[in-house]
Amino acid sequence: MSFNSPTPATGYVATFLDAVQQYVAASPGRAILLAVVYTPLLTIVLNILRQLIIPRDPSLPPEVFHWIPIVGSAISYGNDPLNFFFTCREKYGDVFTFTLLGRQVTVALGAKGNNFVLGGKSDAFSAEDAYTHLTTPVFGKDVVYDVPNEVFMEQKKFVKVGLSTENFRAYVNMFEQEVDDYMRTDQAFIIWQMNDINEWGRFDVTDVMAQITILTASRTLQGKEVRSGLDKSFSGLYNDLDGGFTPLNFMFPNLPLESYRRRDEAHKKMSEYYTDIIRKRRETGHLDEPDMISALMDQKYRDGRPLRDHEIAHIMIALLMAGQHTSSASGSWTLLHLAHNLEAQEALYQEQVDYFGNPDGSFRPMTYEAFRKLPVLDSVIRETLRMHPPIHSVMRYVRTDVPVPATLAAPSKDGTYVVPKGYYVLSSAAVSQVDPRIWVNPTKWEPTRWSDPEGVAAQAFKTYADESGEKVDYGFGAVSKGTESPYQPFGAGRHRCIGEQFAYLQLGTVIATIIRKVELRLEDGITKLPEHNYHTMITMPKKPRNVCYRRRRFD
Repeated sequence: MSFNSPTPATGYVATFLDAVQQYVAASPGRAILLAVVYTPLLTIVLNILRQLIIPRDPSLPPEVFHWIPIVGSAISYGNDPLNFFFTCREKYGDVFTFTLLGRQVTVALGAKGNNFVLGGKSDAFSAEDAYTHLTTPVFGKDVVYDVPNEVFMEQKKFVKVGLSTENFRAYVNMFEQEVDDYMRTDQAFIIWQMNDINEWGRFDVTDVMAQITILTASRTLQGKEVRSGLDKSFSGLYNDLDGGFTPLNFMFPNLPLESYRRRDEAHKKMSEYYTDIIRKRRETGHLDEPDMISALMDQKYRDGRPLRDHEIAHIMIALLMAGQHTSSASGSWTLLHLAHNLEAQEALYQEQVDYFGNPDGSFRPMTYEAFRKLPVLDSVIRETLRMHPPIHSVMRYVRTDVPVPATLAAPSKDGTYVVPKGYYVLSSAAVSQVDPRIWVNPTKWEPTRWSDPEGVAAQAFKTYADESGEKVDYGFGAVSKGTESPYQPFGAGRHRCIGEQFAYLQLGTVIATIIRKVELRLEDGITKLPEHNYHTMITMPKKPRNVCYRRRRFD
């Protein structure tokens, strides 16, 4: 059907308008009633007709059909983004545009789509324009997306200094000790504390991992002052600040809500908390702690200006907030899979016995060097991150018209598609990491897939890590680009997570320490893992998400 010629739809509209005119003529007061009742309906009808009748600019990517203007596909996308993406790909291909609460978002799927979005130049695809309204009220001014990209790259370089191998060596035992202390004191592990190898206890994996994550992070990266100050008042500030880091805040940054007021007040108090620590360290000369505060206090920008105290404080808040949810989510999914897959759990436990076990059944402390040589633990983490990347969508604001490469989307009959200035672009590693066109049994948690050196998983990781030796320096030191890989658990390109190695070490040490101490099972009658909760910024498991545990015989 040609949309340039009359269609039955235009006849329906003429009939509808004629009926409305006769209805209003019979009683002028009916116009107000019509306006109230039928304006929303008319708006929907006009939106549908616009999509069906009005010729579309052939240079634009295909548009996902939607019923309600402005709202667009927000409900379908928000409830289940992966299903939405796969369904749209079947209809429109790897590149398409959908409406998200008034925003026009062009999606680019697959490894080539990842490369198009995350490998794009910052003057064309802007992360700061996409996210600053969400991150600045939480992290603070003058850091991350509240500064030009080149300044943010310098700040990432400063953070990288604190993520040194020397510090990592010290962190391993700190992680172990924090997990051990937590299990010996928290009510979640009361059965384990009773030293009964026959009784089973139960805990909510996300609640437990959230607590362990903040304890281990504060003991190491955040510094001893933060760890010693983890009381109810700090927890309250964190919770209020965290309440401002939601999809609602991303879509509507300036609502006059109580949660927004609490967020702003919490940020002010937490910023003062960190600047007070910095001030006291300067006064006492305690500047050589193996933590991030100490590392940042020594850094200077290229122009010679040192980091100001409030910048250090705000970077510390950003590290706390960004790392907390991602690590606790990954840890939750890992424990759930191990509780479900007893064979993998036993292999992981046996690896700990082989590398660190003593004849009496006890374990020697882990070391950083030994941690890097644990293939089962490595496979378990990689596979969990493949199936459950913490962030399912990455967006950039389009600053200038950008053509879509023909290798990504077949050109339209009139030439290459163009993503216009003012749109957003979106890539989703969550799609490419479970794409049946790439992976065998993509929705099955199968750590052994990473053991095949010629398999898809190993090749994807090689591309992600750029093991060929090719590195790119975006301003914070040479790193692997990784934008062309279908596997991107920590992002890629210039905004690849700078804390990747720390998160991996933290997660691996925590999981290994727990597995040394307890056996895990899903609750009786539960045969499937929880579904993904996509209504949060980080993809968490939905409730119920309980795991049963029993003390190991030789712990």
